Amino acid sequence: MTEVIVIGAGHNGLTCAAYLAAAGLKVTVLERREVVGGAAVTEAFHPGFRNSVASYTVSLLNPKVISDLQLARHGLKIVERRMSNFLPLDGDYLAVGEGRTKAEVARFSAADAERLDAYGRRLEAIAALLRDLVLQTPPNLSEGGQAEVIPELLKSVSVGRRLGKLDLTAKRDLLALFSQSAGDWLDGWFESDPIKAAYGFDGVVGNYASPYTPGSAYVLLHHVFGEVNGKKGAWGHAIGGMGAITQAMAACCRERGVEIRTGCGVVEVITEKGRATAVVTEGGERLPARMVVSNLHPQRLFGNLVDPAVQPADFAERIRRYRSGSGTFRMNVALSELPRFTCLPAPGDHLTAGIIIAPSLAYMERAYMDARAHGWSREPIVEMMIPSTLDDSLAPPGRHVASLFCQHVAPTLPDGRAWDDHRDEVADLMIATVDRHAPGFAASVIGRQLLSPLDLERTFGLVAGDIFHGRLSLDQLFSARPVLGAGDYRTPIRGLYQCGAGTHPGGGVTGAPGHNAAREVLRDARRRRV
Repeated sequence: MTEVIVIGAGHNGLTCAAYLAAAGLKVTVLERREVVGGAAVTEAFHPGFRNSVASYTVSLLNPKVISDLQLARHGLKIVERRMSNFLPLDGDYLAVGEGRTKAEVARFSAADAERLDAYGRRLEAIAALLRDLVLQTPPNLSEGGQAEVIPELLKSVSVGRRLGKLDLTAKRDLLALFSQSAGDWLDGWFESDPIKAAYGFDGVVGNYASPYTPGSAYVLLHHVFGEVNGKKGAWGHAIGGMGAITQAMAACCRERGVEIRTGCGVVEVITEKGRATAVVTEGGERLPARMVVSNLHPQRLFGNLVDPAVQPADFAERIRRYRSGSGTFRMNVALSELPRFTCLPAPGDHLTAGIIIAPSLAYMERAYMDARAHGWSREPIVEMMIPSTLDDSLAPPGRHVASLFCQHVAPTLPDGRAWDDHRDEVADLMIATVDRHAPGFAASVIGRQLLSPLDLERTFGLVAGDIFHGRLSLDQLFSARPVLGAGDYRTPIRGLYQCGAGTHPGGGVTGAPGHNAAREVLRDARRRRV
């Protein structure tokens, strides 16, 4: 009998399976789609062109996961962008990247340029704390006896010690970053719009909110604790697209003896006497296991697969209220040529950057408010990446592919309208938005792939199109992700665990939830708690 069944072959499910198999457990991974990877996949979308379909850039993938799973040996190669971000403006631009940001910002504000170093040091102090906590299991609030409560108290003490090492300035910054809006945080540091927009984009990416929504400063922070090839805060590209990450993970799993079955969705988790004992597949097959680990969104697991009668009433209610929604419209386009931006028409490093079309925090706020009222922003935020400038395996010679990550759009359209009826209309708007800054871009599009929030849910199981498997708000972080009492990857059902981004530390292609969940599964297996 299989000892562990992992539901879902997304990157966290594969990570979890690899660690469990390395410890000697017999593991089977069941994936609904015909390809592994979840939202981290590379697929052809136009003859001769392929691209990362959903997730599209690398920074948060944990170095320990990369090392432990030997992903480089299994073919993974990550290259750094030659420029971090490029912000086209009317008649000007801002370039952000190592060795150039200060001089660029000084063109708009000498005072802002002088503050950049201090801003970076202070933000890095908090990012370093997050890196330290990413691979830790949060303390779990428990109603059990001393045997359950004391270990959690010790975890709390450990976290407290880490926080205690921060100086007073860092502690104040930590409080601000967890409670303030990204806009308020940045307004306190800088006076010029371009640098606030470049940094503030991280506060709204994947976050259906204004940059002035309280708590959005944490979303900004969540996007800066990553690294590429040892360089902290950097962003990069996986050669072959994001699917190269999950293909390397799958190769590691198979090498360790994991069975991976695609086209094999799960429709039920069977429980007996309060314990998960088996799963039922879409084909009606019943597969027993000692333990079941879910890589699904928490609401898909407990709303669709687990009998409500075996779930504690308050837990089930909290899961029902768990909030999701990214406000994201995702596109991939095949291009006959590189775009030529009016403000910087010649080819250069800026075409390897994350190209952010959103000139100010005020513009981002208007985009959110317009989407709330209309269903999508008529002056949207677009981040475009052209990965073929770093990776010639994605397009024919002389041609290119671009990823467009577009906001804001309502996860559910108002007035009863359906996304299937408006997908192409919104895609045309996004392309026109880029074309205003790079005339001729629209004419260069020879193929496109469109994913509305509804498509992201249908295809990848991202509820309400949420790329993080749930909002990164204070009430859905750390011990409270997904809910208090289930923050340690265990669930109220014995033998049933969660390893997806709906657990700590949340979304992004990190591998951390899978790493941490595997550790807790192994602890229980060794202590014969299952």
